[in-house]
Amino acid sequence: MTFHDAGLTPQTLFSRPNLWQAWLDVEAAMAQAQAEIGMIPQWAADEIAGKARLELFDLDALERSVAETMAPIVSLVRALTELCGEAGGYVHWGGTTQNIMSTGMLLLVRRGHQRMLGHLAGAMDTLGGWADEHAETLMAGRTNNRHALPISFGFKVAGWIEELSRQNRRFAECEARLFALSFGGAIGAMHSFDGKGDALAKALGRRLALGHVLVPSRASIDTQAEYVASLGLFAMAVGRIGNELYRLMANEIDEVAEQLGDLVIGSSTMPHKVNPKHVVHLISTAAQLRSRVAPALEAGMPGHEGDAASNQLMSRTLESACMLGWELAQRLEATLAHIEIKPAAMSANLGRSANVIASENLMMVLAPRIGRSRAHDAVHHAVIAATRDGSDLVDILLRQEIAAHIDRSALEQALDPANYLGESATIARQSVSLAASVSHDLRRRQTS
Repeated sequence: MTFHDAGLTPQTLFSRPNLWQAWLDVEAAMAQAQAEIGMIPQWAADEIAGKARLELFDLDALERSVAETMAPIVSLVRALTELCGEAGGYVHWGGTTQNIMSTGMLLLVRRGHQRMLGHLAGAMDTLGGWADEHAETLMAGRTNNRHALPISFGFKVAGWIEELSRQNRRFAECEARLFALSFGGAIGAMHSFDGKGDALAKALGRRLALGHVLVPSRASIDTQAEYVASLGLFAMAVGRIGNELYRLMANEIDEVAEQLGDLVIGSSTMPHKVNPKHVVHLISTAAQLRSRVAPALEAGMPGHEGDAASNQLMSRTLESACMLGWELAQRLEATLAHIEIKPAAMSANLGRSANVIASENLMMVLAPRIGRSRAHDAVHHAVIAATRDGSDLVDILLRQEIAAHIDRSALEQALDPANYLGESATIARQSVSLAASVSHDLRRRQTS
C-alpha cells in the first residue's frame, strides 16, 4: 500500500490524487494476488506493483485522457500499462471498472473511519473525566425545559457516555460487513477469472485486509447504506450533546461556557457579545451528516445486478458522509476540550427552585404516614401556594394537618436537593470506567 496519511484532512480524503492512488493500490494488490494463485507471472506482478505509484504518472496527460474517455479507470489502466512495458499486458487482468473503483473507495473510507475513531476516543476521555470530577456536582435536572429533580452534572454526562458507547458498538458491528471485498468481475459471478475467482478474492482480501463475501454482486450495497445510517445515528447523538451544551450556555443559564480567549470577537456591532464558536459548528456538522441517510437508502435500490445511477449516488453519499463523520468526531473532541463547566452557576440555578425541586422526596416520606395520593395532593397544593406568593414551603406544610405526622427538621431534610440525588453519583462513577473501556476499544480498532 502506497497511501500516506501525511497532511490528510476530511476535506482532502477523497481528492482526485488520493482516489487515483487508491485505485492503483488495488491494481497492484490484484496483480500480486493473481501471481500468488498462478494467474499471471510473478515478474509481471512485481513490475506492476512497482509502477503503481501516482508520482510516476504524467498527471496532466492523465487528466486529458480522463476528460476524453469519461472512464477514469480505463485512462489509469492505459497509463499504467505504458509504464510497465512488457508487464503491461497483465495490467487489470480480468478486472472491471466498478470493482477497482468501489474497492479503492472502500480503502479511503476505512482510512477516514479510523481517523474518526481516534477523535471519538479523545472525546470519550474528556467525558470520562467530567463524569468523575462532577459525579456529585449538583444541578437541576430538566424536562420540558423546566426544573424537574436534582441531579449531578456527572449523571448528565454519563448519559452521553453510554449513548456514545452504543454508537461504538454499532460502528464495530458495521465494520466487519462494510470492510469486505466485493470483487467479482463485470457482474459479480467471476466470469473472467478462469475458475479461480474465489481464490483470487481471498488472496486479494488478505492483501488489502478486507473480509470475504459469498456473492460479490455490484447490487449488494446495503452495507454502505448501513454505514451511512450508523453515521446518521452518531450525528444524532453528537447533535444532542451539542444542543444541550448550547442551551446551557445561554446567559439565563450559563452553566457551561466556551473558553475562547480575549481576542475572539462575537459581533461586529455589539462589543459585549462573545458568541459560542465551536458548538455551533458541531451542531451544524451533525445536521449535515444526518441529512445523508435518506440518499444512502435511496441509492441502495439498484436494478438487476447493478446500475451506474445507484453506484454514483451511493459513492457520492458515502464520500460526503465519511468526510462529515470524521469532521464531526474532530469537532466533538475540540468542542469538549474548550468547555468550561460552572458548578457555581449550576448551584445558583438550582437555588431558584431549591425549596420545591425535591418535593417528590417529601411526598414519598409522607406516603407511609398518610398514604401516597393524599401525600401527593398535600405537597402539590402547598407548592402552588409557596410558588405563588413566595412563602416558605415548610411553613405552609406545618400549618396543615400533616404537621401531626412530621416535624420541621424532617421536612427540611426531605426538601434539601442534596439529599435527593437518587443514584446520580453512582451512575456517574460507573460511567467513568465505561468511557475508558470504549476509548481503549476505539483506539485498538483505529490502529488495527
